[in-house]
Amino acid sequence: MAEITAKLVAQLRGMTSAGLMDCKKALIETNGDVEAAVDVLRAQGTIKAAKKAGREANEGVIAHYIQPDSKAGVLVEVNCETDFVAKNEQFLEFTREFAKLKLTEPGTDFEALRTAQVAKIGENILLSRDAKLEVDGIGLVAAYIHTGAKVGVLLQVAVGEEETLDNDEFKSLVKDITLHIAASAPVSVSRDEVDPELVAKEKAIAEEQAEGKPPQAIENIVNGKLNKYFATNCLLEQGFVKNPDVSIKDHVASVSQALGGEISVVKFLRFQVGESF
Repeated sequence: MAEITAKLVAQLRGMTSAGLMDCKKALIETNGDVEAAVDVLRAQGTIKAAKKAGREANEGVIAHYIQPDSKAGVLVEVNCETDFVAKNEQFLEFTREFAKLKLTEPGTDFEALRTAQVAKIGENILLSRDAKLEVDGIGLVAAYIHTGAKVGVLLQVAVGEEETLDNDEFKSLVKDITLHIAASAPVSVSRDEVDPELVAKEKAIAEEQAEGKPPQAIENIVNGKLNKYFATNCLLEQGFVKNPDVSIKDHVASVSQALGGEISVVKFLRFQVGESF
């Protein structure tokens, strides 16, 4: 049996905020497997969710670049050692240039650029990640960087008619959705995109929590918990931040109807400095 050390208990407490003894018992039950212990605590109802374990880079920024025609865009995370550098305009300009080159000149020697920038600012820099979205058909890619550049969003939207792209109500919708994604942190556009293994895991936890109840009651409880999970984590099912009583799906449908054309959310990216990925 694995030794349940104080460090292991502290790690689980940091991820879940559960009590000391609850964490210790869960780790004993799972033979020291932290991720499995999280599931045990959830099944017991001790916690609702847990922070992801993994690398955490404390400082850095998110930057973006959108093509002039809005048909493609890129989101990048660049990390540094101190908050002082993260706010330095020279560093911020470097991150913006890095994002632009990632989209327009992907063959650039980025390691050479990084090394040169390290020499300039006297602090280590990590080009942590980047991702691109590109329009297929009629649509656009939009971006939003939250104040402080710690959270960034890239959004791909498709429309039925080219004229829709110039409509002010459509532009407002796109901006609102990027702001919503930044604030609400969905994990997928729709429930169809959620990892089946994750759905099965959530279902198993719900079934364990409902154990001992009549079969029909168990089914209703499980379906209710799954629907709540989707409403919390799937963009189209989340309540719109500006009007929580209306889902993003219904809000998009309402604007689509008002403009007389089809509008659909295709993909999104959401980066937050220091998150595990």
